[in-house]
Amino acid sequence: MKEKTTYKLIGAKMTKADIVEKIAEKCGITKRESIDMVESVFSILKSTLEEGEDIKISGFGKFEVKKKHARKGRNPQTGETITIDARSVLTFKPSTILKLAVNGG
Repeated sequence: MKEKTTYKLIGAKMTKADIVEKIAEKCGITKRESIDMVESVFSILKSTLEEGEDIKISGFGKFEVKKKHARKGRNPQTGETITIDARSVLTFKPSTILKLAVNGG
């Protein structure tokens, strides 16, 4: 007898609406309260990152804003030298606990 194989959907996404729904179900609150809670959390995260501060969530990971200096680059089509402007880049480093959970550990 051939064994049935199950696969996870690649490219499946969880949206903000899905998060709101799961919180409402799990906490036993209304969807409106859940929406307000999720919006508040995302607003706090966004404003903190905009200020250039890092966010570390124990057992989940660290969001870090890194500064990149201006540098010289090259247009690959023309070979022309250009200046790439300084910018801030958002990075995420998952915690060991999250890495283990994702990898089935």
